[in-house]
Amino acid sequence: MSVFAIPAMTWALTVVLLASGTWHTIQTLRPAHTGHPGRAGRAGQGTQLGRISARFQHSKRAQLRPSWADRTNQGLHALMHLLMAAMLWNAAPATTLVQILILAAAALWFTIQAVARPHYRTFCSGTTGRLKCTYHAATMAAAAIMIAMMTNHTTTNTQATTGSTPATAAHTHHATTTGTGTGTASVFQNTPALATLLTIAFAAAATTFLILLLRHRTQTTHTHHHPTNTRTEHGLEAAGATTMALMFATMTA
Repeated sequence: MSVFAIPAMTWALTVVLLASGTWHTIQTLRPAHTGHPGRAGRAGQGTQLGRISARFQHSKRAQLRPSWADRTNQGLHALMHLLMAAMLWNAAPATTLVQILILAAAALWFTIQAVARPHYRTFCSGTTGRLKCTYHAATMAAAAIMIAMMTNHTTTNTQATTGSTPATAAHTHHATTTGTGTGTASVFQNTPALATLLTIAFAAAATTFLILLLRHRTQTTHTHHHPTNTRTEHGLEAAGATTMALMFATMTA
């Protein structure tokens, strides 16, 4: 049983989520770029210019080397995409509460990074970095809300279709899913309104990332130099926000 009535859409979004999750997994497992000093650096290590060059190369390698916080962030994104892909097919209903707790913890982790003091350079630094962490915290929180809403939405639809009572549905549907759904029903009384708000928010986010992607592509055409990872990240963020908007849209009715 999938979220969308159109199998092609479900499969397309599944491919997008798994591809994004794979990219984040690769970034998590990416080895550190230790590098070696160049020939000119080795030859001139005894000179002042050689020492300056060596320090510059070391600083450049340090920037390329992913920190433990970066690896953690990428790993959490990979996990979130995997959970969303499973959500599309209503898979692993027995772990619904665990999924919500993991995503809530991830949201807290990104929030801590966003509000950390500037001297903690391992965390998000600068205005752009803090905005990214704030958005990622909101995304993780929205994914946790989506799982709870999806459970409630699926339970409601099952009862409406079968005409059963909540007690009967507890035996005919997945027990853990129904139990979680009835527990969250009181929390999400206005599910369609909340789903509509989140659909609009993520549609706006997808549009923003698409604009950034197109702008950077235009800049690359004119300047012939822009980090490839930045364009990839903007593309993945746009795809992820679009997926979130579509999935929330299914709960607006």
